[in-house]
Amino acid sequence: MDFAGALPVFVITLREGVEAALVVGIVLAALTKSQKGYLVPWVYWGIFAGISGSLLIGKLLNWGLNQAGQVNPQLAPVLEPLLKSGLCLVAIAMLSWMLIWMTQQSKSLKGEIENSLAASLQTRAAGWGVFTLVGIAVLREGFETVLFIFANAQQNSAALGAIAGLTGAVGLGFAFFKWGIQINLRRFFQVMGILLLLIVGGLVVSALKNIDAAIFALSMLQPAQNLCFSSDSCILGALAWDISSILPDSQFPGVIFKALLGYRDHLYWLQVIGYSLFLISVGTLYLRSLERPPIQPNSKRQSAS
Repeated sequence: MDFAGALPVFVITLREGVEAALVVGIVLAALTKSQKGYLVPWVYWGIFAGISGSLLIGKLLNWGLNQAGQVNPQLAPVLEPLLKSGLCLVAIAMLSWMLIWMTQQSKSLKGEIENSLAASLQTRAAGWGVFTLVGIAVLREGFETVLFIFANAQQNSAALGAIAGLTGAVGLGFAFFKWGIQINLRRFFQVMGILLLLIVGGLVVSALKNIDAAIFALSMLQPAQNLCFSSDSCILGALAWDISSILPDSQFPGVIFKALLGYRDHLYWLQVIGYSLFLISVGTLYLRSLERPPIQPNSKRQSAS
């Protein structure tokens, strides 16, 4: 079993799972406070639906990748890396956006969920409102995890990381809301956010590598039209460094650095530029979102009065 390959999946699943657990815990606490305990089963049905939807998305993605290779076996060497690069780009965009959005929304998350729940409880279909609120929250986090697993292209070890991360998230959820254990959630999400940035930075490197592989395979199919600029790579440029003899990314500790930090024992210049630009741009936005002060819901009313 590839434990190192399971590490990034564990980090992603744990972080996304804790976010979903917070939503579920807030909903359960609000239902208990408002003496609407009869609606609690709708919460568990929402969790089940969200997890089932995430697994279904995973099945569909797996089926789509297999079908793409069977439609035209001759184009399989081109389509496979091209689809993987597309998944990488979608995962990069979604995980980056959700990281920044969740950091900004976390300051008012509890109030927004309670307001949405209160509005649902005032309707006749209160159960469906609770089901939808919880189901969408779990599905959103599960969808991001599934996307990362397919983009990371290490599905042989993904199950171990996903199970461990989900177990940890459930355990933390019980610790917060059932046993009353308190941890610094702000610090937890900050640390996990930085790890997530580095892991997604590794996806940038993988996406560029897959695009280069697709162009190389297309060049092999059409030798008369060489699309590559050099023998080393097609679009990645010259080799920036090769330290595989010193710190290989297939052996410990390089494999851990590769899993958690986006490290590669050899990189081309376009990969270096892409990785650096990602960390600078998205990292700056993330750090700025951490510095923003919490939004006071009554501040505007007080200032207006």
